[in-house]
Amino acid sequence: MIVGIPKEIKDHEYRAGMLPVGVEELTHAGHRVLVQKDAGLGSGIRDSDYERVGAQLVDQATEIFATAELIVKVKEPQASEIAMLREGQLIFTYFHFAASEALTRGVLNSGATAIAYETLQDKRGNLCLLTPMSEVAGRMSIQQGAKYLERPQEGRGILLGGVPGVEPAHITVLGGGVVGTQAARIAAGFGASVCVLDTNLERLRYLDDIMPHNVTTLFSDRHTILDQLTKADLVVGAVLIRGARTPRLVKREDLKVMKPRAVVVDVAVDQGGCFETTRATTHAEPTYVIDDVVHYAVANMPGAVGRTSTYALCNATLPYVLFLANQGLTNAARQNLDIVSAVNVHHGQVTHPAVAETFGLPYVPFLA
Repeated sequence: MIVGIPKEIKDHEYRAGMLPVGVEELTHAGHRVLVQKDAGLGSGIRDSDYERVGAQLVDQATEIFATAELIVKVKEPQASEIAMLREGQLIFTYFHFAASEALTRGVLNSGATAIAYETLQDKRGNLCLLTPMSEVAGRMSIQQGAKYLERPQEGRGILLGGVPGVEPAHITVLGGGVVGTQAARIAAGFGASVCVLDTNLERLRYLDDIMPHNVTTLFSDRHTILDQLTKADLVVGAVLIRGARTPRLVKREDLKVMKPRAVVVDVAVDQGGCFETTRATTHAEPTYVIDDVVHYAVANMPGAVGRTSTYALCNATLPYVLFLANQGLTNAARQNLDIVSAVNVHHGQVTHPAVAETFGLPYVPFLA
């Protein structure tokens, strides 16, 4: 199979779709790997590192999209890339379709098959290709929140851990999954006062057992959320519904109860965000202010730490890339149901129920 690795073109996206070890594994298995020049530079990987293990370097993404049977990326295809997709081509990347109807319809019209990292579920129910980037984003949410709480960055001028005689920041984390857990752990390490909200009591019991004393767990409902908004210096949106649009837990009118220049870091922006006021931003212009609340909603947060993120992601994706290349989609799906869970679009039809429901489109189960 011909496998293509284009350079990522989303704003300030420094991750790469494959490590040199992945190229080596694929070429040893008899596959041809095309890598666009400079695809790995943002992650500290040189063209020569790819070339030395058998990659064929190409100048333009057009050659990769025109030739490759399997495209391996990091972020969803951008407009110029959607235009290059071909019928029957396999695209293996993060899509987050529920956040963009234009992307969904563009891929549907292309006839390409979208295999989404974020919905690939293993036998234990884990989202094993989403987890590495959720870990990165959860940790980064506190790093970014701390920065934008500084007064020069338009925040309240709050130090997360406070100092002797001055109380620490109050941080509210909406969601106790992977992102929320990582955010709470890092925030606790800074010495902040942290509350994690979730609707899953078993998850809350687990977090209560493993978290340090400065982390409190609370059942999430409308009243609890509003109460937390009045106290929070920083709110982290960490809600995920698999494949679907994130519910808007915080309305615009709710911002009025928040402290002036409090900060919102909505990690859920990839799936639409859990604040009504969330709109995707970029690393070039990461924040905006609505009703005196600072919003940070960068849709590719882990891209800023490309070296860490690329290695974490590719460690998880490589076995599936190899399996798809060796077996082809049909045989791979028949042998491994993980692959079936990742197919969101196939032959111009939506094959993931949550994506179909989001946009009122027909759902056609993917049958290998």
